[in-house]
Amino acid sequence: MSIPNTHIRAVVSDYLERFPKEADTAAPLVRALAEGHGPESPQGWGVEHVTTGAVVLDPCWRVLMVRDRDRGRWMLPGGPVVETDASLREAARARLAEVAGPVAGQVEEASGDLPLDLGPGPVRDSPASEGSEHRGPTFLYLYRATAAMIPAGSGTFGELAWRPHTDVPSARLAAKISQALATDRATAGV
Repeated sequence: MSIPNTHIRAVVSDYLERFPKEADTAAPLVRALAEGHGPESPQGWGVEHVTTGAVVLDPCWRVLMVRDRDRGRWMLPGGPVVETDASLREAARARLAEVAGPVAGQVEEASGDLPLDLGPGPVRDSPASEGSEHRGPTFLYLYRATAAMIPAGSGTFGELAWRPHTDVPSARLAAKISQALATDRATAGV
């Protein structure tokens, strides 16, 4: 994997500066990075499988999700970091393109280099990884769809759809999305 531990460590440090109450959640990853374990080493949740995902909000404040063909549940688009990824943010964008296809070309980054959330998955792996799922550290980046497009048909793993933001995998993530939406509404004067 080409993303160095120093990059992951810097992103985690900046994330925890913004969300200090999440230090316990990130502790296994912080500990593994401090001990020098790389993202590919089998040292438990900390670094076993670093994944990235995308939280894509449309103008109607819905979240793009994919229904897993094998498990039938709705998930965020995403997957593992691969050798060609230069940063976690770029990995999230690349996994979005793999999972959602053309939809990925119609989004703008909204969280910069800092992820919206860091937690233990689940984000489905990319097509190259034979479809397995892992619960390693998942860096979720926020994107805004530039149009209220409805995904047609299916993506790589299953049906794509705009879902209520409360359908995301964790209450903490739903709260962060609600906060982002409140900021958007205040900025738009809604």
